[in-house]
Amino acid sequence: MNTLLHICCAPCANQCIDVLRADHYDVTGFWYNPNIHPFTEYRARRNCLRDYAQAIELPLIERNDYGLRPFVRAVADDIENRCVKCYEFRLYEAARQAKEGGFDSFTSSLFISPYQKHDLMREVAERAATEYGVEFLYRDFRPYFRAGQERARELGFYIQKYCGCVFSEEERYLKKSKIIP
Repeated sequence: MNTLLHICCAPCANQCIDVLRADHYDVTGFWYNPNIHPFTEYRARRNCLRDYAQAIELPLIERNDYGLRPFVRAVADDIENRCVKCYEFRLYEAARQAKEGGFDSFTSSLFISPYQKHDLMREVAERAATEYGVEFLYRDFRPYFRAGQERARELGFYIQKYCGCVFSEEERYLKKSKIIP
């Protein structure tokens, strides 16, 4: 079975790839993350993934849309609930790409993070699968999170400090300085 793995970053993807390959899936990576800002962060995550994909012979499809304006427009009216829009951007595009690319299924490395809204992501992915008529391959990769982070450090990956959007970066700094908006 061939599956398209949406990848948010190499540190989150390494264990997902290993698990899927161990389960005998032919895995192709898919980079599409218009939520990641600023551009230097976007580029660092993308380039780290490119290098890793090449090293492990992972086919990689890239949709390089640095989408600051469309992302901000989509979440501007409800910044506190922005995550659903962020998941929709990426998981709907992964489902579309999987369907058009002839993949049997799709999933995402987002499902490894204990910091993401797992149930919401799953619900969005299931809606995307229904809309595009392609299977959503559900895997809860969270038990592999720590091992993935350790391996990322061992391999010298660029490891980010926030989920990716400009608002999560702001929250990171607000928490550090204990400033309340």
